[in-house]
Formats: sequence, C-alpha cells, structure tokens
Amino acid sequence: MNRLRPGQAAVVSIHDVMPETMDPVQRCLDECYRHDVRNVHLLVVPGRRWSASQLQQLRHWVSEGCLLAGHGWLHHCDNIDRPYHRLHSMLMSRNVAEHLALDAGGIVTMMNRCRQWFALHQLPSPDLYVPPAWALGRIDQPQLRSTGFGLVETVRGVVDLHAGQWKLGPLLGYEADTVLRSRVLSAWNRANRRMAALNGTVRIGIHPQDLELRLSEELRSDLALCQSITLDEVFAAPVLPELGQTESR
Repeated sequence: MNRLRPGQAAVVSIHDVMPETMDPVQRCLDECYRHDVRNVHLLVVPGRRWSASQLQQLRHWVSEGCLLAGHGWLHHCDNIDRPYHRLHSMLMSRNVAEHLALDAGGIVTMMNRCRQWFALHQLPSPDLYVPPAWALGRIDQPQLRSTGFGLVETVRGVVDLHAGQWKLGPLLGYEADTVLRSRVLSAWNRANRRMAALNGTVRIGIHPQDLELRLSEELRSDLALCQSITLDEVFAAPVLPELGQTESR
C-alpha cells in the first residue's frame, strides 16, 4: 500500500446512507472525526422506509457539519436486461446501478423525485447528486440541469452543471468484500494516490461496511493523512476546460 501525502486535499463522502445502514454510517463518521475529517458528504437513498427517528438522525448529522447529497432512489434495480448493464452489474455494481435500467426521461423523473424528498422531510435540499455505483446512464447535461441539482459526480469526476465544467479528482474506494475485489481496488487506489500527489484533490468514497472489510487499514491510513475540503472549495479554484457531455452508456 502506497500512502497519501500528508495534508492531501480530499473530498470525503459516505455512500448508501439509508435506514438499514445508520449504525455503520455512524461508525464511519466516528472514524472520520477521530482523524479530524469534517464536512463529510452523506449520500442519502431517499426511497427506503425512513422512520421519524432516522430522519432526525440525518438532521443531527447536518448540525454536525455533514453535507447531504442525493443517491438514486432505492439503490436497487430488478430489471437488468441491457448487455452493458449486465456486464456492469457483474464487474462493478451488482444490482444497484438504477440509472442503467432507465432512459433519460426516467432518470430525470427519479432525480427530481430524489431532490424533492429532502424538502418534504425538512432537510436541506442537496446540490450534489451521485448516481448509485457512479453509473450515470444515458443522459446529457441539459437534461440533468432540469433536475435542480448543480453538481453530479461520476467515476471520471464531478461536473458543475451551471458552468458546464468538470473537476477531475482521483477516486479512492474500499468496498472489498472478496479477494478479487481487494486486489483490484488496492491496485486502483495505488494508481489514484499517485495521481492525487500530482493533480491535487482526491475523492475518498466510503461505504458503510468498509471498516469491517479487507481494505479497512488503507481507509484508516488515508483518513489520517488527508485534509478534508468541500466541493464548494474545489469549484472555487480555477476550472478545467470543458470535456464534453456527462453521458455514459
């Protein structure tokens, strides 16, 4: 395992925040706070069965400085019938890449529903949207702007939909529940730490069970060495040239 350089600027997010993950999300936040990592982005899945106490817990995390983001609707899809979706499911996303089962109109409808959910439950309306498994699907920037979100994150980076500009941040992940995933992710992380040392900001994407999985020590090391920043701070810096549409397969 190579290491982040001390003080490496990092945008830290915790994915899959939903009723059944509240306890492990708290453990991940406790680990972040132990390393003085603040302003953590919480990627919330709205379409689950949220209780009043769980919604109150989201409000408490916001009061601690956490930032909310939309993250699909159910984080699950039953229909995996397109060849690309089947391949993506086998290699990366299993059955969570909701966008890949939808056309552009369906994606817009789901994102609108996701964003409206926050206001309906007295939560801050998020500016950031992260599709499950970072799989955006068949949609372009004008269609995305109609959803009300300002920032959308995929594997390649984060796009500011108002300015039409990308910030490309190396991405670190730790969801390694098998030996194969551990080897692949560890190699991916090594390459992205090297890129981060050259290119500035790194993205650290945490999943709720990561502290119990095979790359937990990598995660703890990265949190210990990074300096957390927000996406607002990232986009306050000079932007990269336009790199085209956000559309993926």
